[in-house]
Amino acid sequence: MTAQPIHPHDPDPRVPRNANGIAEALAGTRRVEFLRQLLAAAPEEAEGVLRHWWCEAMLDADPAGDRLAAAALDGTLRTTTVEDLIARRRQAGNPVE
Repeated sequence: MTAQPIHPHDPDPRVPRNANGIAEALAGTRRVEFLRQLLAAAPEEAEGVLRHWWCEAMLDADPAGDRLAAAALDGTLRTTTVEDLIARRRQAGNPVE
């Protein structure tokens, strides 16, 4: 028997994990703010800026993004505990940092 993920991961994400991909996925003032933060970041801070804004860009590029944002704002977004998330990652053999 094999198992398939409920939400399979696309090997090619909607937004490439680099500054150009992130900037292209963001619009207007959000793009300007991303670039401002990235250019102002010290080298040891740049990775954190990229990670934060990649998540933002992925949400912006998600076809269900508006629905997810609305669910989060009205309190109906499904949530999980950190403990459950860590357990699922370990069970799947994914790193836990």
